[in-house]
Amino acid sequence: MPFNHNDHYHPLLLDLLPPGPGIALDVGCGTGRFARRLAATGMAVEAVDVSAAMVEAAAGLGSPGPGEIVYRQADVGTDPLPEAHYDYISCLASLHHLPVGTLTKLRRALVPGGVLVVLGLARPSTPADWARAAAAVPVNALARLVVYAGERLNGGVEDGPRAPVADDYPTLAEVRREAVRQLPGSTVRPLLFWRTLITYRELGDGDPTAG
Repeated sequence: MPFNHNDHYHPLLLDLLPPGPGIALDVGCGTGRFARRLAATGMAVEAVDVSAAMVEAAAGLGSPGPGEIVYRQADVGTDPLPEAHYDYISCLASLHHLPVGTLTKLRRALVPGGVLVVLGLARPSTPADWARAAAAVPVNALARLVVYAGERLNGGVEDGPRAPVADDYPTLAEVRREAVRQLPGSTVRPLLFWRTLITYRELGDGDPTAG
């Protein structure tokens, strides 16, 4: 895949960082691309993935600094998380691999003022959703061509381990329903390249609001 849809939205996710350095949790870190971008902002990053091969590949690339990255194999769906601990939690293309109640678990792991961002995949539910999905096709083809040409000019890229893929995605209506139930006050924003962004900010004392 010469054009990575998740990587395309990294700048948008970084714009949602809370002020000041803090502690970040990157769920489903893969080869650590977003974890390294978080570390470059000064965040101390815990990057977790269920795949030992992905964690090994990510750890081999280290951290660009100034923030440090700790990579570890873990299953956020079943392993415990500390409550009120993280300033920023990112979950990129991983939520559909996890149990339904994981959003609540991630919310409880935020400190007051902490931000949770979930970039996920969802099947269209409405005519507007289907129209957005159709509009992405020619734009995606052009973006892939541009990125592919750039990679060829630079000698190409080496293949590395690939993250496990699951094709069973929830509908956008189901995503909205779970966001309301588990993350009251969150926002759900459909994006162009078949992605949906959930944003949630924890204010503490049971008073959440959207980011």
